[in-house]
Amino acid sequence: MGLLGTIHEPKVLRSLDLTELKTLAQEIRQEMIDVVSKNGGHLAPNLGVVELTLALHRIFDSPYDKIVWDVGHQTYVHKLLTGRLDRFKTIRKYQGLSGFPKRAESTHDCFETGHSSTSISAAVGFAKARDVLRESHHVVAVIGDGAMTGGMAYEALNHAGHSETNLIVVLNDNEMSISPNVGAMSTYLNRLRTDPLYDKRKEDLEYLLKRIPGIGTKVAKLAAKAKDSLKYLLVPGLIFEELGFTYLGPINGHDQALLEEVLDQAKNKKGPVLVHVLTHKGKGYKPAEENPDIFHGVGPFEPETGKVTKKIAPPTYTAVFGDTLCTLACQDSKIVAITAAMPSGTGLNSFAKQFPERFFDVGIAEQHAVTFAAGLAFGGLKPVVAIYSTFYQRAYDQVLHDVCLQQANVVLAIDRAGVVGDDGPTHHGVFDISMFRIIPNLIFMAPKDENELRHMLYTALQQSGPVALRYPRSVGQGVTLDETLKLLTIGKAEVLRDGRDVTLIGVGPLVQICLLAAQELRHQGVEAAVINLRYINPLDREVLAHYAHLTKKFITVEDHSLKGGMGSSILEFLEEEGIDEVTVERLGYPGFVDQGSIPQLFMAHGLSVKGIMQAAERLQLFRRAAQS
Repeated sequence: MGLLGTIHEPKVLRSLDLTELKTLAQEIRQEMIDVVSKNGGHLAPNLGVVELTLALHRIFDSPYDKIVWDVGHQTYVHKLLTGRLDRFKTIRKYQGLSGFPKRAESTHDCFETGHSSTSISAAVGFAKARDVLRESHHVVAVIGDGAMTGGMAYEALNHAGHSETNLIVVLNDNEMSISPNVGAMSTYLNRLRTDPLYDKRKEDLEYLLKRIPGIGTKVAKLAAKAKDSLKYLLVPGLIFEELGFTYLGPINGHDQALLEEVLDQAKNKKGPVLVHVLTHKGKGYKPAEENPDIFHGVGPFEPETGKVTKKIAPPTYTAVFGDTLCTLACQDSKIVAITAAMPSGTGLNSFAKQFPERFFDVGIAEQHAVTFAAGLAFGGLKPVVAIYSTFYQRAYDQVLHDVCLQQANVVLAIDRAGVVGDDGPTHHGVFDISMFRIIPNLIFMAPKDENELRHMLYTALQQSGPVALRYPRSVGQGVTLDETLKLLTIGKAEVLRDGRDVTLIGVGPLVQICLLAAQELRHQGVEAAVINLRYINPLDREVLAHYAHLTKKFITVEDHSLKGGMGSSILEFLEEEGIDEVTVERLGYPGFVDQGSIPQLFMAHGLSVKGIMQAAERLQLFRRAAQS
């Protein structure tokens, strides 16, 4: 496989010249296009960091030097250069390579990342550990301009600048551009400031000025003020300078020689340094360059044309949510929508176009999004906050303290609830039930299909307090969508099937699996009741108590962690009611869930007809049926 096939570890890169590096960059891009076209994945971000990744591994000595990647979806090139070429075709597949850094995969992956804005905090930790242990390696954080919208990044920058420890932050900016004149001036000033003689000259000049009798100190202060004024006028990134960083850039992130020159300067500079690198998403592949948003995270596509492979399928829950919200917003001018840098992913693109003045994208700032929504609610609006389940984890305090404690009229739309497939454990939404169901004042819903989702969203917007609504990433069940939306009774479950032998309690789309399992159980002589729980909080205590006394056997089925999940809430209910004759089998996830397709993960964890049948066998239901 040409040059790429000879790169078994990063140090080999240092023997290549610029011509060979250019060839290698082309081979890397082609390999990523070939694999992602089959597997799906984050293509555009990785095409944009080829030269940057090559430069990082040529200037720094990984794994001795630590390279921390933010978000982590731009590490495909890093994986190819660190001995994983032979397994690259398995990326994002079940039991294959992760699409993100994974410590278990390689010593070159020093920190696992899947959520944004964490790299600088982790890098400061690595740097301080090095200092305490009196070691001498370099620490580099690579963060994108999108991740710099997250507050955690600024908290870390503030700490790093104050600590004055040796640390390099590479800001990979793939959105902004810079004019040639400003760029040339910036390059000149950066070279001046990184000249090892510059600090010495500056100190000498300050010393001489201060020795002028009577006016020396004033002259020195005026000179410093003039210098700062010049920098404010000509130097971009001065905010980083004020935070205590030496700022280098912006530089062309696809100029291999310049990248290496500046990274080498940063490597030899004392204290925290920020290198501002301008890159182009999708670089080297025309379809991705023209549509970087589509190829940011893309499914399988035709590599020759870039045409994304689409299957005929029902609309996704996300799409139904977005369409329904637009319908409701046409009827109610107080409805507003908020997202944290995910307008497309949360289905709010249409809302943003139809109601631009009522749509708010706050950047990667989930905490701000939720508290901002509380303020909007108390200001008289009806805010709907659409965030992925895995990212709501970052705003837990705000949900509890700012929304629920104050009973703010906010709808928390929890997208991507449950397992999400090939993105793996950093993105699975399998902890939101355990987090949110314990919070007082919060109504918590989960629809069995896309039609029920519409009614639940309508119902949520009619409430006077906080409501959470969780739904999965997948396509819908293909059911007919009612034209007229109806108000659902709060806390009322739906009994879909009666039965005397066992009660199957499902939440969300897994209710459909319960119905299929009930049919199979009937063939075995077992009559199963099926309950669509609908409300995780409050529970329908009347229905649950009735079937507890009737069947005395429960099987709970949830696309969620077992600890603290829906099944746990059923156990708590039985204990509270003093119902001790019920045996409960809980189906869900024992902990973190690996990557894989959603059907693969369901099968692996018993969230299937087969899994329910096995649970029924553990309850000795078949023996009971045979005896009767």
